[in-house]
Amino acid sequence: MKKIGLLFGQENGFPQAFIDRVNEKKIDDITAEAVSIDKAIQGTPSGYAVLLDRISQDVPFYRAWLKQAALEGTAVINNPFWWSADDKFVDNELAQRTGVQVPKTALIPSRELPLNTSDQSFRNLVYPFDWDAIFDHVGFPAYMKPFNGGGWKHVYKIHDREEFFAQHARTGQLVMMLQEEIKYEAYYRCYCIGGRYVRVIPYDPYQPENQRYLAEDNGDSSLLNTIADQVARLNQYLGYDFNSVEIAVRNNVPYLIDCWNPAPETNEKVIGAEHFEWVVETAATYAIQRAQQQIPGTDNLTWGNFLQHAINGQQTVIVPGAKKAVAKKPAAMTAAKLSKDGKDLKEAVLEKETPAKKTPAKKTKKKE
Repeated sequence: MKKIGLLFGQENGFPQAFIDRVNEKKIDDITAEAVSIDKAIQGTPSGYAVLLDRISQDVPFYRAWLKQAALEGTAVINNPFWWSADDKFVDNELAQRTGVQVPKTALIPSRELPLNTSDQSFRNLVYPFDWDAIFDHVGFPAYMKPFNGGGWKHVYKIHDREEFFAQHARTGQLVMMLQEEIKYEAYYRCYCIGGRYVRVIPYDPYQPENQRYLAEDNGDSSLLNTIADQVARLNQYLGYDFNSVEIAVRNNVPYLIDCWNPAPETNEKVIGAEHFEWVVETAATYAIQRAQQQIPGTDNLTWGNFLQHAINGQQTVIVPGAKKAVAKKPAAMTAAKLSKDGKDLKEAVLEKETPAKKTPAKKTKKKE
């Protein structure tokens, strides 16, 4: 019997719905349950074929335990090694290599010294920083936000240099980014599961939490398909199995605002019943597929195209005039291939959804 385990924290609703959905499908030799850990001994397998991680970003003990489980052959969703190494600033750089447009961005040192450091720890950091060059590059208005945070926490809209310094003084030891404001005509939060299945949801980040996810949209199907394709391509490149991406549309061009939410919101009261159903069904189906493909004692993690190219001595770059990124070898140029190996999830379980496409939303006049 192969077990699918769900590792979660304070959230309610999704965990039990996910477990119930997997078990309701009654797939031979596959069952799902809430993870139970009573010890963590080196060299001892976790006992799970698949682990869906919803909490290790907040609990270092869980992250270390998941890494050990992965080394023993568990398919961990998401790859805990890559998740530990990743951040929003890195993703902004990598996203450009997939052909996605990104805002102009600069990395900002923390206002206060990190614990266990002194002025001597920063001998390589020029003071004062070249703020004029940064402000000229990014422009105002801009957004300042943590380079590795989530959930719209510690996000500030900055209108000028004086406001920047005033807000930066309140950020403590957080390392921040300053990012160009994209004045958009449409905004979307996109869920991506398995690097292939995308749910494009109209989203208004300025509304109260339970009103941000919108049920209706007037976006044209061509644009929505472009967004879905870019989101799938980006998650394949980064190697995320379960993630959400935020896209702003300016002059009909999608811009990546945020692509690092590997434990995205799943509260039914927040995202809405239809979106919740899609997430539960797709996540359960994908976890079953991973359990069926899992081979004990081997590496069953998802490694993104970025890392795969790096291992092969390639670097993915954008070539002027090309529609897609290419993988550059020292002596040659070869087209980068997006990984689509493995059994198609649609053929396995899903009947209504298609890879990298959005469930059509009702069209209505967009609010001003």
